[in-house]
Amino acid sequence: MAELRVGIVGAGLIGGKRAAALKGGKLVAVADLSVERAKKLADAHGAEVSANWETLVARKDIDAVIVATSNNAIPPCAVAALRAGKHVLVEKPAGRHPEDVRAQVLAAQESGRTLCVGFNHRFHPAFQKAKRLIESGQFGPLMYIRARYGHGGRIGYDKEWRADPAVAGGGELLDQGVHLIDLCRFTGGEFDLSWGDSGTYFWNMPVEDNGFMYLKSPDRKRSAFLHASCTEWKNLFDFEIFLRDAKIEIWGLGRSYGTEELRVYKMKPEMGPPDIETEAFPGEDHSWQLEFDAFLAEIAGRRTDIGKIEDALKAVEIVHGVYRLSGASWARS
Repeated sequence: MAELRVGIVGAGLIGGKRAAALKGGKLVAVADLSVERAKKLADAHGAEVSANWETLVARKDIDAVIVATSNNAIPPCAVAALRAGKHVLVEKPAGRHPEDVRAQVLAAQESGRTLCVGFNHRFHPAFQKAKRLIESGQFGPLMYIRARYGHGGRIGYDKEWRADPAVAGGGELLDQGVHLIDLCRFTGGEFDLSWGDSGTYFWNMPVEDNGFMYLKSPDRKRSAFLHASCTEWKNLFDFEIFLRDAKIEIWGLGRSYGTEELRVYKMKPEMGPPDIETEAFPGEDHSWQLEFDAFLAEIAGRRTDIGKIEDALKAVEIVHGVYRLSGASWARS
């Protein structure tokens, strides 16, 4: 396949990460509400600045569009890009509400273009290896998952766009909670919401700063207990997968979350304390590059581990199920 010509909408932190991961692609143009920010990213990669996202998605010299904007801007940009014949990679959660995501599902079906979602945690090495161990069957069937993901915010966090339901669509559940939901489905198969609650305990904002979920598989044989928080104070990622004969734990994601580790606790025939094997994955986070590689493969017609728009829809539906159970005023079907 010829080098993919890419346009990026959104020149913030994530847009910059996406631009840096374009091995096998060429950045052609950047659009952002801040022309200065768009120019800085474009100049760093020898690209042009488009006046707005509408101009960018209409360009004939672009094959694919990466949408790295706030949640409210993702759906119109993605739908327009698909209708313009572009392949599209959007950031999670792909929209504020389920209907935002359903509009993209329909546009992808009508256009026949590839539409993927940035659930980059799937490509962390610990999760890739954990998935292989689960699929090998050597430790028996999966019984349940227990996971926590949280950060402590920063001064002014409650004044940012993520705290505005009109822009974000929700709080911590739509920010980090969707990663936990997606990773449950990635490692353990299908899950549905059984119970959930959300609350705002610390931050002065209308959206939740903590969310709690209990998921069950359709056959009721597997469970998942999930907690997403932005009152964690010390950044935390801990994902435990309980199998019949072992526990697999993914601890840390690198940087402020600590060195990523895969810990396998192997049950002995006589039970008692397990044998423990630990593998660390220090150094740079390559998940963004691996995800873009998978995006290229999907465009070429090869099936990969990359998140699909249907995965985003499932995650957002579960989150809004929690909002409805919690009586959140911004929840919509």
